This record gives sequence, structure tokens and C-alpha cells, in this order.
Amino acid sequence: MDTVGAARTAAEQSGPAAGPEESSVTWCPSGRPDRPESQVLGVRSGQDGKVVYLERPLPAAEVLGAVPEGVEPTRVLRFASHCVSACVHRRGNDCTLVERVGVLPAAGETRSVPRCHLRDRCQWWQQTGVSACYRCPAVATATFQEDALATLVADPATTLEQLDEWIAGSPDGPSPDGPSGTAKG
Repeated sequence: MDTVGAARTAAEQSGPAAGPEESSVTWCPSGRPDRPESQVLGVRSGQDGKVVYLERPLPAAEVLGAVPEGVEPTRVLRFASHCVSACVHRRGNDCTLVERVGVLPAAGETRSVPRCHLRDRCQWWQQTGVSACYRCPAVATATFQEDALATLVADPATTLEQLDEWIAGSPDGPSPDGPSGTAKG
């Protein structure tokens, strides 16, 4: 069974109890799969790699075994985990990653917000509201060297001004290779 099929099967079997527990903890929608509380939010699919959200979140531990050996789980699945103060993207109570993601153009239709079971506990939602929701399906937890813009966004050292400059320098807007074909690094 493929990863998408395994995730859907596990979602059907897990029932509503699989969602993030009720607490005062905020959740990162671009979390790590190896945290004990990690949940699978969705599957990255299609050629554009956008996230298709699961009907219900799944405990990551139940799904990770279905990811083929040698494939980084964050390349095919989107995870949520607790937002922690030690994260490189934290500044006080804020997430700087969502600030950088907010510079990116909204993906596709912006009249409707993607359905998301994490929203009431989501750090990004609490910090920026609906703006992050429009961009969330295009966010990848893992970035790859061939995607210069995603690499810049994911780098905690990248400033909003640097992102604006990179986007402005791209003749057709954001592209995988950027204006010079190289990522900041």
C-alpha cells in the first residue's frame, strides 16, 4: 500500500480521538515527525506538492512505518507538533517562520480557507490569522536545495527584506531557481 493509502486507512481506523489534545499548548503546523505528540496533518501530493489535509489527524507513530525506507517523511507528509520555546524559529512568543511565509504570495484561490482541524490550537493562526492559512498548503517542512525560495523562507537568518528583494528580483515572481539560480547559504 502506498503512503497516501496507508495514511487514509489509518485515519479511517483511528477515529476522532486522533486529533491534537485540548490544552493551552500551541501547535506548529510545520512540525517534526519524531516528537512524541506529532500528528500527520496531510499528504503532499501532485506535481505542485501542495498539502492535501487529512479528514482527521493521525498520530505520526502510526504512519511513519508506511513511509518507504530512504524517503524523508517530511517530503511526503505534513506534521504538526507542539510549538516549543527552543525552536530556532521562535522569538519570544512569536514564530518567525510564519512571518517569512507571509511574504510569499497566497497560493491559488484566497476566498476559501483550507479545512484544518489544527486551527484552534495553531501558532500560525493565533499569530497571523487567516493570512497563514492561505499559504499553509504550499509550506514544506523539509526543504531541498533545488528550491531556493523555500530554503530562504526556512532559514531563520533570512530577513523579510531579503525575501522581498529575492521575490522582486525574480522576473516572473517566485520560481524554484530564483534570479541567480543559487540559494542563500
